[in-house]
Amino acid sequence: MSVELLDSATICSFIENEQLFNSSVDDQFASLDTNGDGLLTYSEMARELQSLRVLETHFDFDEVKPSRNELCRLYGSLFSQFDHDGSRSVDLEEFRSETRKMLMAVANGLGFLPVQMVLEEGSFLKRAVESESTKIAA
Repeated sequence: MSVELLDSATICSFIENEQLFNSSVDDQFASLDTNGDGLLTYSEMARELQSLRVLETHFDFDEVKPSRNELCRLYGSLFSQFDHDGSRSVDLEEFRSETRKMLMAVANGLGFLPVQMVLEEGSFLKRAVESESTKIAA
C-alpha cells in the first residue's frame, strides 16, 4: 500500500486511455478467472468484492459489524451489478463495463481537488496514478 495524490482527472485519463484501461482490466479479469473458462463466478469474484471494503471506515477498526447474512446480501448485490445479463457469471465485457462505471463514480465523487488516498499495489486507482506519473515524468 502507498499514500498517493489522486483527483478525478487522473482517473478519467486512465479510463480514456483505452489500451491501458483494457489491458489493466484484462489482467485483473485473468487473475480472478481461476478456472480459465472466460467467466467469473461469484466464488471467483468474492475476494475481489470483499477487497472493495465498502463497509470499512476506520482501517479495520469499524464499529459496524454486519451479520453474515447481511454481508452475503451485500456482496451478492455487488456481484449482480457486474452480471448484467443475469447469467450468474460475469464475462470480460461485463467486467470491463462495470469497472469503468465504478471508476467513473469514484472520479465524480473526488472532484477536481486532489486528495491523499491509501492505495493498494496493483489496484486500478494505483495504476491510474502510475500512468499519470509516467506522463508527468516524460
